[in-house]
Amino acid sequence: MADLATTPLTALHRELGAKMTGFAGYEMPIQFPPGVMKEHVACRTGAGLFDVSHMGQVSIRHPDGPEAAARALEALVPQDVIGLAPGRQRYALLTTPNGGILDDLMVARRADDLFLVVNAANRTADLAHLRRDLPGCTVTEIDRALLALQGPHAESLLEAIAPGAAAMSFMDVRTLPSPHGELWVSRSGYTGEDGYEISVAADRAEALARALLAAEGVVPVGLGARDSLRLEAGLCLHGQDIDAHTSPVEANLLWAIQKVRRTGGARPGGFPGAERILAEIETGPTRLRVGLLPEGRAPMRAGVELFSGEVGVGRITSGGFGPSVERPIAMGYVDIDRAAVGTTLEGELRGRRLPVRISGLPFRAPTYRR
Repeated sequence: MADLATTPLTALHRELGAKMTGFAGYEMPIQFPPGVMKEHVACRTGAGLFDVSHMGQVSIRHPDGPEAAARALEALVPQDVIGLAPGRQRYALLTTPNGGILDDLMVARRADDLFLVVNAANRTADLAHLRRDLPGCTVTEIDRALLALQGPHAESLLEAIAPGAAAMSFMDVRTLPSPHGELWVSRSGYTGEDGYEISVAADRAEALARALLAAEGVVPVGLGARDSLRLEAGLCLHGQDIDAHTSPVEANLLWAIQKVRRTGGARPGGFPGAERILAEIETGPTRLRVGLLPEGRAPMRAGVELFSGEVGVGRITSGGFGPSVERPIAMGYVDIDRAAVGTTLEGELRGRRLPVRISGLPFRAPTYRR
């Protein structure tokens, strides 16, 4: 632990009795005394507060304004950044020359810049990539804490502290005043629940967290429940479900590539790996990320091999027990001719072949405030 970085909330986590672990170079809470199951359920029924300060926060500026920054960033991602309206945010993918996914991130259009939130494990590589390949732009890492408030009570709780939060729609971004300083707020998250991600000055983060935790029904949530929540929501974890060798089409992320960037659109291609990605959009991939429902009560976790008869047809990348759906769930990649919903395969678990059925994603419908 001595070699790990800490967040502005580390002392609070210890005070609250968190079990700490190393994650992406940071000392992070894996769970709090109530345990992963109760933290998961609390987020689905009330509100959960997550410390996500390990994520990278990045500002991209261009002398000619955010439109010029957007044009530059479009050369690195297959998303429509130019068409992103001020005050809105979009899920995006940094792609590699071979069509893989270097990282997945959020990009917001603000009045003076583009604001990105990137994965903790990739922040150093992402910053180097952006600084090298965004001509004319200034790329700055922002030293602020980042909290996520997720769940059906998130709206009323944040509105009481930062008026204006309730008026936001899913994927809106706003700068809101509060007793804890200026908050950079997006109505988004990684749980499938309605909620917010809140960037706050590092020296004000603990006071904000304490104010939120003082409200009835709010619980601190660690990485364990964060993983089960995102799995139920069918959301990818970079380095596990997607990586530099996985294309967005294979990953079942076609919805994230707007038509304007596809063949026949106004600005097709022009991003790394476009040849492979656009070809797979037209002809289909050879494998696909799918939802998986193991039969019985035994979870099938990452690394479990999938079979059709004696033929290996895929592998699980994420799996566990879904507390809200009350059953084992998983995601993984299977050959495209075995990817139809309802297809039954077998997973090899501790030397035994057990049935597992292809399912649609997500496992639980999201509750975003559209």
